[in-house]
Formats: sequence, structure tokens, C-alpha cells
Amino acid sequence: MKKVVVICGPTAVGKTKLSIDLATYFDAEIISGDSVQVYQSLDIGSAKIKQEEMRGIKHHMLDILKPSESFDVATFQRLVRSHIETIERPFIVGGTGLYIKAALYDYEFNNPKRDLDEEKMYDNLSNEALHDLLKDIDPDTATILHPNNRRRVLRALSLAKETKRSSLQKKDVLIYDALILYASMDREILYERINKRVDMMMDESFLEETIKLKKEGLKLDILGYRELMQYLENELSLEDALIEIKKKTRHLAKRQETWFKNQMHAEIIDMKDYDSALALAIEKIKKFYEV
Repeated sequence: MKKVVVICGPTAVGKTKLSIDLATYFDAEIISGDSVQVYQSLDIGSAKIKQEEMRGIKHHMLDILKPSESFDVATFQRLVRSHIETIERPFIVGGTGLYIKAALYDYEFNNPKRDLDEEKMYDNLSNEALHDLLKDIDPDTATILHPNNRRRVLRALSLAKETKRSSLQKKDVLIYDALILYASMDREILYERINKRVDMMMDESFLEETIKLKKEGLKLDILGYRELMQYLENELSLEDALIEIKKKTRHLAKRQETWFKNQMHAEIIDMKDYDSALALAIEKIKKFYEV
């Protein structure tokens, strides 16, 4: 069974540096486990790794689509599995829980097209109520979709329900030998780092990136971009938009840790002291690779 190392964690915890150091040590290649970083031009807002940060490590699943193109968990599953099979030592790095789990487990997607009859069952629900349903099944995706984008919420709800049905049928079995490491940090420290990360993103021209995307006719229902779009449309002040981005990113970080602990039984790597965290991760991966 193919061995796959997963390095996951919330924004600002330090998983990019950790993943590069580990991939360098083990001569691995990195597959992005992020549902937003697949898009070109969504660089600053998705905290996409910069070329100079890669240090020669080969990366996959970055910048493969235009922002106007559709992307879903079934497509992610297919592409990631194709990379896993061709890479000697694949590392999946990211924080989109459902997507990563769909790639590693025996989820099957038997109904990739829209089911209009099923969607009609939700006609009596408001956008907010429909979005709340998605939160219960797939909180990660719910965070990046705006409640008013009803079509995409319906699509995400259908896909999430499909994975749930398939996992029950297939007993939620891993199809790879996976070591899942979750980079964690004391919540107060992490929240402070998240707040600083958002400020840093603004210094790196996050707003300018969003303005450029808006000029191209894109309206992005993605955390961060969505709130800045609301600012550009005079629905929020810039101060309120940044407050919302920080708050929702903190909420996402909390849900991510719960997801990976409960759904994927991740082993926690405490990032309080980086050198200790790196040493522990190296020790765990060495043991994992032992035959």
C-alpha cells in the first residue's frame, strides 16, 4: 500500500516552513491539499507558497485553474490520486479537510451532475438555512461559500452528502497507508498570529490583488476575497472587512483542528517550539517509512 504523509494545519501555524523542511529531509514532493490554491491569481489571499519559499521542492496542484473555472472535491480526488501514484514520496500539505479525506479514503462519487429534483426539496429554505445545513456536513466548504451563492451551496451540499453516503457504504476505509500530522498551537497564540497574518497580507497588496480580480469580472465567494469584495462594493468599511476576515479565519482554524482530530485521527505536532516540532515530525515520519 502506497505511503502518504499528510501535513495539515490552520493558516499562520507555520506548516509551510515545516513541510518544506520535512520534504527536503525526506526527498519528498508536495501535493497541495488546499481547495483555493488550485486557482491562478489567488495568491496572497490563499497564503499560497512563494516560489522562493519552495527551495527547489516540487509542488503539485497549484495554479492549475483560472478563477472562473469550476472545481469540486471529486475533481480534487481524481487529480491528487494521480499524483500520489506517480510520486515516490508524496506529501499532502494543506487544511481542506473534506478534500484531503476524499483523496485518501474510499469515497466514490456516483452523481457528479446537478440533481435538480433533489435541489427542489430545498426550495422552501432560505439561503441562510441552506447554508446552515452545509455547515453541519462540510463546515470547511461552508466557510468559503457565501450564503447568497445558492447554486454553489446546493452543489456543495450535494457533494458532501454524496461522500457521506459513500463512506457509510464503504466503511470509511483508507486506500493508502497515511500518516497524518496536524501542526497545532495554543489557541491564543495562533489567533494572534492569524490576526498578524491578515495585516501582513494587506501589506503584501491583498487589496490590490482583489481589485484586479474584480476588474476581471470575478465575484469570489472565498474567505478573505469575499469580505474585500464587499468593501469594494461599499457593503462594508475596510476596517469591518478586516475584522470579519480575522474572525472567520479564527473560526475556521478551530473547526479544522476538530475535523482532523475526529475525522482523520491526526497526530498533533505542537508548534510552540519549532525545532522541537520539526524533530518530532522527523521521528514520526522515519518510523512511518520503516518496513
